[in-house]
Amino acid sequence: MSATATPELKNSGLQGQVAGKTAICAVNQTELIYRGYEIADLAANATFEEVAYLLLIGAKPSASELASFKKELIAERQLPALVTEVIRKTATLPNAVPMDILRTAVSVLGHLDPQCQDVSKEADLAKAKRLTAKIPTIIGHMQNVIDGRDIVEPDPSLDHAANLLYMMTGTKPSAEAAHVMDVSLVLYAEHDFNASTFTTRVIAGTLSDMHGAVAGGIAALKGPLHGGANEAAMDMLKEIKVDTASGTMNVEQWMQRAFTEKRKLMGFGHRVYKNGDHRATILNDLGRAVAEKQGPDSTKWFDMGDQVQAIMLRDKNIFPNVDFPCGMTYFVMGIPVPQYTPIFVASRITGWAAHIIEQHSNNKLIRPIAEYVGPTNLRWK
Repeated sequence: MSATATPELKNSGLQGQVAGKTAICAVNQTELIYRGYEIADLAANATFEEVAYLLLIGAKPSASELASFKKELIAERQLPALVTEVIRKTATLPNAVPMDILRTAVSVLGHLDPQCQDVSKEADLAKAKRLTAKIPTIIGHMQNVIDGRDIVEPDPSLDHAANLLYMMTGTKPSAEAAHVMDVSLVLYAEHDFNASTFTTRVIAGTLSDMHGAVAGGIAALKGPLHGGANEAAMDMLKEIKVDTASGTMNVEQWMQRAFTEKRKLMGFGHRVYKNGDHRATILNDLGRAVAEKQGPDSTKWFDMGDQVQAIMLRDKNIFPNVDFPCGMTYFVMGIPVPQYTPIFVASRITGWAAHIIEQHSNNKLIRPIAEYVGPTNLRWK
C-alpha cells in the first residue's frame, strides 16, 4: 500500500463477536437473565439488595443471608472524611461533571482501602460490598454540594434505594418513589459484556485492582453512546418541548427534521435487542404511574415520549431501550438530569464487581489483535 493511500476504516465495534464466557448474565432477543433468573421476574419480585447478593455471591439469598448482607451494606455507607472533602472540592471545579466526580471519589476510596491491591476472591468481594454501599453516598453528597446544602448522611433505617433518594434530597421518599428507584436499580444492574463491563474485565485481566477497574468502568459508562444515553434522551425531550411550544412545529415535524438532519436520537436501538428492550416497558409503566399521580405537567412527558416512540417505530423500525423511559421516570421523580448516569453506576457496580471477581478467579489476559490497514514499506531516509 502506498504512503498516500487512505483506506476506509470500517469498525464493527466487535458487534456479534464472542469475547469470553460468563456465568453471570445472558442477553438475547427474548430474555435478560441474571444468574438464571429472568429480568421481569426479578423486577416484580426481588429487591435490589437481593439482586446485588445474587450477582455478587452467585445464588438467591435466604432470609438470614439477606439480613446479614443488608446489615453489611448499611455499615459501609459512610464515607471517609477525605473522600467527602474531595467531593466538596471537585464539585466546584469549572469542568467537573458528576460522572467525573464519582470516578475521582472511587479512585480516592481505593487509596484508603486496606485491601485495595489484593485481587483475591475474598478481598474482591469485600471491596465490592464497600463500593456498592458507598457509591450512593458519593452521589448524595455530590448533589448536596451542588445544591449548596449541608451534607445529608445515610439513614440506616432506609433500604438501599430509599437511602439514595434521601441523601440526594434530605427528604425521605414515598414508598412509591423508593419502589420505582429500587426497580430501576434492578433493571440496570447487569448486562453481560457491554462496553463498561468489558472495560472492567480488560482492566481486571491485567490483574489490576477492583477500584481501578471500576474507575475505568465509570469512564466508559459516562459516554452518551452508553450510560449517558438516559441523560441525552431527557435532554432531547426538553428540546422537543421548547421547539414545539410555539405551536409552529409539532412532534411529528420535529422528528422528521431530525431524520433529515440525520441526528442520532438517544434512547433508541440496541446492539443486541432488535425487537425491543425487555426492561423498557417495565420502567415506562412505573414512570407513567408516578406521572399520572402528579398530574398533566408530568404526564405530558410520557405523552410526548409515546409520540416519539411511535414515530421511531413507524419510520425507522427502531424500538426504545431502557434509557428512554429512565430519562422521563427520573425527571418526574425530581432527580437532576446530570445524576442519571451516576445512579446507573450505583446499580451497575454490582454487575461490574461480579465480572471483576469472575475475571480474577479464572484469569487470562484479554489481548485481541487488530487487522492493519495502513501503509507499508515506507522509508525514513
